Amino acid sequence: MQRRHFIQTLAATAGGGIASAQATAATLATTSADTSGAAARTQLATLAQKMSEPVLTNMAAGTLKKNFALEVSPTWDGRDKGVAYLECFGRLIAGIAPWLALADDGTPEGRTRKRLQQLALQSYTNSVDPSNPDYLLWQGPGQTLVDSAYFTNALIRAPQALWEPLDAKTKQRIITEIKSLRRIEPPYINWMLFAAMNEAWLMSIGEEFDPLRMNVAIRKINEWYFGDGWIKDGDAFHFDYYNAFVMHPMLVEILDVLDAKKGAFWNGKPEELRAQAIKRMQRYSEHLERFISTDGSFPPIGRSLTYRTAAFQPLALLALRKQLPQSLPEGQIRAALQAVHKAVWSAPSNFSKEGYLTIGFVGHQPELGDWYSNNGSMYIASASLLPLGLPPNDSYWTSPAQDWTQKKAFSGARFPKDYPVNY
Repeated sequence: MQRRHFIQTLAATAGGGIASAQATAATLATTSADTSGAAARTQLATLAQKMSEPVLTNMAAGTLKKNFALEVSPTWDGRDKGVAYLECFGRLIAGIAPWLALADDGTPEGRTRKRLQQLALQSYTNSVDPSNPDYLLWQGPGQTLVDSAYFTNALIRAPQALWEPLDAKTKQRIITEIKSLRRIEPPYINWMLFAAMNEAWLMSIGEEFDPLRMNVAIRKINEWYFGDGWIKDGDAFHFDYYNAFVMHPMLVEILDVLDAKKGAFWNGKPEELRAQAIKRMQRYSEHLERFISTDGSFPPIGRSLTYRTAAFQPLALLALRKQLPQSLPEGQIRAALQAVHKAVWSAPSNFSKEGYLTIGFVGHQPELGDWYSNNGSMYIASASLLPLGLPPNDSYWTSPAQDWTQKKAFSGARFPKDYPVNY
């Protein structure tokens, strides 16, 4: 039955159309009643297609700016609204890149992945072509630096699917645009990681890079480490989800490149820094897992709450990397995240009638937007889809579902106590 639901959803979009928000919500509700790995994958694949279809179809055709009706927060700060298109594409592609990198296996999902991957390649081409209507705002305000990092993060996550097939002219244009962003000085907050991510990507492809923008960012994040898996955002501690949106994932993936390329780091060893960063992300993820209530809801705290399920990017990324800690079995995390996705995405008004994401937490709630929020910003939610990069026969999908911590705790079952760590 779950396979039939997914095929129907694919059929609705096979000609480039868009599955309705109501149909997507119904699929999420149906699959969530089944805790099998197949149902969980159907849930995520349906959501990934729903998010991706209108963005990639239009951008590949050079019509995203024409057809993506912008929505900005009621407290919008007046910056150039053109930043929304880079936010939309960059954030979306960073989350779905590992999924698009899977081989076409002849299944309905595989054929959809292949089609979306081809659309993504054309979207990358159009994004840096000055003659294309969807040429992105590379010479824009500081926000451009932020979302360029998601643009390059996707290329780090799926180089064979998204970078290597590009033509030489497009590759050079991307390199030029990314290097041009060195004109933007990042403030001493999470933004330092955006500058570092771009340099890490340049390093990964053998291009000239700025080690200072990488190494200073790594040092500052480690200086801001607050303890027990938590990192401050600059000098101040914020009780929000920025450790999930930016801090842990980007630090680890930057260190992946620095370690793999044997990059220099004064008075430090990249492999040791990387191992430490992974341990800290694992510890933070233990907290995230305990935030998930018995029905999949989680605390609506802090800035950028409208990023929805991006709050669980560290769990999703660790699952993708096969680095979940022993305290968090795969079947437990899959079941917990399945409940989270149902709790958030079952509301049809998460999407506009044209199929684009709206500003909100569960549904359309524009008043929750921050002064920098637009509907393009919302596509960072795709970060919770990262486990789709694991093939259907991976143990993440085949392991039996298990109750997560709050389900155990509130049913009177045994569950492990929790203590702080000193790393």
